Amino acid sequence: MSANSIKNNYLNIRSSIPDNVLLIAVSKTRTAEEIAEAVSAGCRDFGENKAQEMSKKYELFPELNWHFIGRLQKNKVKYIVGKSCLIHSVDSIDLANEIEKRAKAAGVIQDILIQVNAAGEVQKGGVSLKDAGMLLNYISENCPSVRVRGFMEIAPETDDPENVRVYFKQVCDLFKEYNMDILSMGMSGDYKVAIEEGATCIRIGSAIFGERDYSK
Repeated sequence: MSANSIKNNYLNIRSSIPDNVLLIAVSKTRTAEEIAEAVSAGCRDFGENKAQEMSKKYELFPELNWHFIGRLQKNKVKYIVGKSCLIHSVDSIDLANEIEKRAKAAGVIQDILIQVNAAGEVQKGGVSLKDAGMLLNYISENCPSVRVRGFMEIAPETDDPENVRVYFKQVCDLFKEYNMDILSMGMSGDYKVAIEEGATCIRIGSAIFGERDYSK
């Protein structure tokens, strides 16, 4: 995709959503040049789903806000603690404990979101709606170097975003119940519905950068 297209896509989405909704450009597999084009349009928040890839891009662009949005393995936590401004995908006590260990050793407070799997999709990470509060309470009581800022949801893939509205609403109800301040939900195909249901940040990849070529 051309540089102008990336700029225009970002600016078009940014102008179409409320000012108080954070737009995260999902830059996994994207080049430094593509990221720079999004930066030139005003983007400062980028999302990655592989720890080592995010770490390398952080070294290239340390002034940007890097969000880790993918499934995180315990042995990869060391690559992103202190570099990721927000880890969106914490879904277990074991992972929270590892982040606590790494954050404490680095002398940082690591902000995170608890990933919720409202639809109960077995192939995806995330805790159930009923277990999210338990994990939140555990982290709050046992992980002083980890700060829970809210929740993240990845809705099921669908051709009609109305089909996933119910899941966004359920996670937003949880968000309100615990009086959190960040609700990360909505991607290229469903972000408008996610915003209508209370998302405070959305994660947009292909609608900014175009479709990915995984063969590269």
